[in-house]
Amino acid sequence: MAEAETVSLMDIDEDENKNLKPKDNGKNVIVSGTPPDIKASPWVEKYRPQSLADVAAHRDIVDTIDRLTSENRLPHLLLYGPPGTGKTSTILAVARKLYGAQYHNMILELNASDDRGIDVVRQQIQDFASTQSFSFGVKASVKLVLLDEADAMTKDAQFALRRVIEKYTKNTRFALICNQVNKIIPALQSRCTRFRFAPLEPVHVTERLKHVIEAEGLDVTEGGLAALVRLCNGDMRKALNILQSTHMASQQITEEAVYLCTGNPLPKDIEQISYWLLNESFADSFKRISEMKMRKGLALVDIVREVTM
Repeated sequence: MAEAETVSLMDIDEDENKNLKPKDNGKNVIVSGTPPDIKASPWVEKYRPQSLADVAAHRDIVDTIDRLTSENRLPHLLLYGPPGTGKTSTILAVARKLYGAQYHNMILELNASDDRGIDVVRQQIQDFASTQSFSFGVKASVKLVLLDEADAMTKDAQFALRRVIEKYTKNTRFALICNQVNKIIPALQSRCTRFRFAPLEPVHVTERLKHVIEAEGLDVTEGGLAALVRLCNGDMRKALNILQSTHMASQQITEEAVYLCTGNPLPKDIEQISYWLLNESFADSFKRISEMKMRKGLALVDIVREVTM
């Protein structure tokens, strides 16, 4: 009796499995295991520099860090400057150069999104820093603790970190990355070699954008490229994001397409506003500017900034 029941249950299972096959009811059936489309990834990540040679600008800083890495004399680093200037990319490129393919095992990366209070410094960072790394090469590799957005750490955590850095210098290097260096306590600043990443020069932004445009096969006019460089203000990440979103909106990337996509006032509108301000009476210019502001949906802060520039 038991055998008969077993057989019937197996038959039921097989029948159910037949019925459970995915059916295409006019919808796209996604088969698991297929690699995601590389085109879908944001260009900011797709074109992130993989080596120190690929970093777009700051050749003096990059060459200095490269030399220190090659000579195995890497100090604790403090990289600061505005967003999109290559701070994180530089450190990750250093990690790849130091450790090769196994760099994920040799670095501890903590971002502002992670909990980095005093407990994490005392436990997680200290545990990672205190263990000796196994190196099968001739020279023992130091490990790397990467603290991104370090200016968001509490003062207590920074004071605790000061002692950890001092204690484990023998086999661990710390790299602090931040936007505002004045939020890092002086005791931490004095223990690190400081490098300031200034906003990128237009020539470096243009070079990198041309590389991406060529790789993606985009149709970009000279005016469109100049507009991208002007609007990004030395922020490479912003430049790539504007380029990608404009490409999605229109086939040809012109100056007008870039300005419309970002919502910034067009240069010709700003010239017109400047002309009214300089040549018309206050009442007339105010009336015309208000009318243009309403019609084109311009923000007053953008108008003031562009006119000032």
